[in-house]
Amino acid sequence: MSNILVSVAWPYANGPRHIGHVAGFGVPSDVYARYQRMKGNDVLMVSGTDEHGTPILVEADAEGVGPQEIADRYNRIIAEDLCNLGLSYDLFTRTTTGNHEHVVQELFKQCLSNGYIYQGTQKVAISPSTGRTLPDRYIEGTCPICGADGARGDQCDNCGNELDPDELINPVSKINGETPRFEESEHFFLDLPALAEANLKWLESRQGWRSNVLNFSLGLFKEVKPRAITRDIDWGIPVPVDGWVDNPNKKLYVWFDAVIGYLSASIEWARRQGDPEAWRRWWNDPEALGYYFMGKDNITFHSQIWPSELLAYDGEGSKGGRPGEYGRLNLPEQVVASEFMTMEGRKFSSSRGIVIYVRDILERYQVDAVRYYISVAGPESSDSDFTWSEFVRHNNEELAASWGNLVNRVANLLNKDFGRIPRIEEDWLTAEDRALLEESRAAFDTVGSLIEHQRQKAALGEAMGLVGDINKYISAQEPWKIKEDQDRLATVLHTAAQAVCDANTLLAPFLPHSAQKVYETMGGEGTFSPLPHLEEVEDLDKPGFSYPIITGTYRLGVNVHPWRSEPIKDGTPIAKPTPIFAKIPKEAVQEELDRFQARLDERKAREKARFEEEQAKLKAREGAGRKDDGQADGGHEGGRQG
Repeated sequence: MSNILVSVAWPYANGPRHIGHVAGFGVPSDVYARYQRMKGNDVLMVSGTDEHGTPILVEADAEGVGPQEIADRYNRIIAEDLCNLGLSYDLFTRTTTGNHEHVVQELFKQCLSNGYIYQGTQKVAISPSTGRTLPDRYIEGTCPICGADGARGDQCDNCGNELDPDELINPVSKINGETPRFEESEHFFLDLPALAEANLKWLESRQGWRSNVLNFSLGLFKEVKPRAITRDIDWGIPVPVDGWVDNPNKKLYVWFDAVIGYLSASIEWARRQGDPEAWRRWWNDPEALGYYFMGKDNITFHSQIWPSELLAYDGEGSKGGRPGEYGRLNLPEQVVASEFMTMEGRKFSSSRGIVIYVRDILERYQVDAVRYYISVAGPESSDSDFTWSEFVRHNNEELAASWGNLVNRVANLLNKDFGRIPRIEEDWLTAEDRALLEESRAAFDTVGSLIEHQRQKAALGEAMGLVGDINKYISAQEPWKIKEDQDRLATVLHTAAQAVCDANTLLAPFLPHSAQKVYETMGGEGTFSPLPHLEEVEDLDKPGFSYPIITGTYRLGVNVHPWRSEPIKDGTPIAKPTPIFAKIPKEAVQEELDRFQARLDERKAREKARFEEEQAKLKAREGAGRKDDGQADGGHEGGRQG
C-alpha cells in the first residue's frame, strides 16, 4: 500500500467557480483519488479556498464590504458547489485559518534562516487616484519579451515568462484604466536563483509527466530572478519578522502563501482526526507520492515556486541549510496540469458573462452527466470547447441510451425471468460468454493503467467500450427469445450481470453518484461509491471563527469497492429497475444558447447604462465648471463696479 497525496488547486474566493475551472482541477483530481482508494492505497486529498491578495480587496471595495465578508461568502458557495459535484476531499478548507497562518509563517522563518529569503527593494505599482498598491495581475500591457498585448504584471500567458509590472510596455490598471506610477518599496524576496539548480535537477528527473507540462516547466529556467513575496497590502498573513509583523500595510503575498495550503490543509486534517502527526505519512515519507492537479495557468507556481519553497525549507539549495520543525518535506511526484476549456468557442469570462457556473448547471442536469462530459471532452492535454449540443449528445447517446439502458435492460430481464441472480455451472459457459467475462476482467488493468498515467479520457473510452460490447453480447444472445432452455437463459443473464457490475466498478471513479444507483439496481446493499459531505467546524486556533469544510469517509472494504472484478452472488434479489439517467430534450440546447445570449444582452445593457451615467456625470461636472467660471467673472466685475 502506498501513501498518495492528491493536492488540488485552490479556487480563488472572489466569485463562484465555473465549468472551465472544475474541468482543470476538480473532476480529474477526484477520478484519480477515487481510483487510488479503490486500488487500496492510502489517499489524502486536500485543498480549500484561496482567500488572500488584492483581488479580494478589489471585490470588497466594489461592494462596500470588508474582505473577510467576501471570503466567507464565496468560501461557502464554492464548498457547496464542489461537494455537490462529488469531489471526495478528505479536507477542503481555507487560507484564512489560524492553522494556515502558523504553517505559512513557519515555512517563511525557516527559508529565511536558511538564507533563501532576503530583504531588498523593488518598484511597486501605485494607483495615482487612490494611492493604493495595485496587484500585479491587475496591471496589463505589452510583453517586453514576446511583444504580445494583454500580458499581466506577473506573467505573460502568450510566452509563459514571469514578469514584473514595471517591465510591461505601456502598463495600465485593469481596475480603472489609469497608468500606474512606480515607487521603490522594501520587501522580502525568495532567492529563486539560489534554488534553480536543485529545482531544475528535480524537474529533469521527472518521469511520466505530460510533455507540454514538463517542457513549459523546463522553459521557466532560461532566466530565473528573485521574486518578491511580500506586498504593500493590508489583507494577508503578517510577515513574521521584527518590525514587520505588526505593520498593517505589509503582508506576505498570496502566491507565496496559497501553495503552502497543501501542507497546512494536511496538518489541519490530521489535527481534526485527533492524530496531529498523521500528515507526516504523506510529507516526510520519501516513498509517499504527491500529485498536483490544476489548470495550465498554474504550472509556474507548482513546478517552480512551490518546489523552490520546499527546497528552501529543506535546506537543499546552493546555500545549504536544514529543515525546520516539519522535517524534510517531499517535492511533488507529478504536476498534472490540464489545458483550457472554452465555451461555445469563446474564452470563459465571468466579467463578460461567458460562463457556466457549477451551481447553475447542477440545478438543471444530473451531476454525473456533467462529470461525464468533463471527463470525455475535457482539456486533458489540449484545449477543448464546451458546447451544449455535445453535452446533450454525450448524455443522451452514451449515458442514457448505451449505459443506462443496458443496466435497466439486464436488471429488468433478471427481475422478470428469475427475480434474482440465477445460479449457473462453469461448464454451461460458451466461448462467447467466456470472451465477455475475460474482457471485463482484463479491463481493470487497461483502464487502471491509463488512469495511473493521467490519460483519463482514454480510460473512460475503454470502460465505455466494454459497455458497448456488453450491449452487442445481449443483442447477439437475444435472451428474450430463449423460452425453453432455462439453463442457457440463466447463463446469458448471469454473464451479462457480471459484466455490468464490472463495468460499473470501472466507471465508478468517473460517475460516483450513478455508480451507487447501478450497484443498488443490481442487488447491492450499503455504500458502493462514497460521497463527500459538508460539515460546519470551528477554527482550531481562532475562537469564534467557523466555516464549512468538505470531508468524508472513504475506506476500502468499508464503503469503497475494490478495483477488481468481484463475483456476483447467486440468489441476490433483483427488483424492477428505474431509469438511471434521464435523457435531455434536444430543445434544451437552444434554451441554453438563448439563456446565454440573454445574459450577454443584459450585461451589455448594464454596461451601456453605466457608460451613459458616467458621461452624464462628466457633462454635469463640465457644466458646473463653466457656471463656476461665469460666477467668478461676474463677481469680479461687480466688485470693480462697486
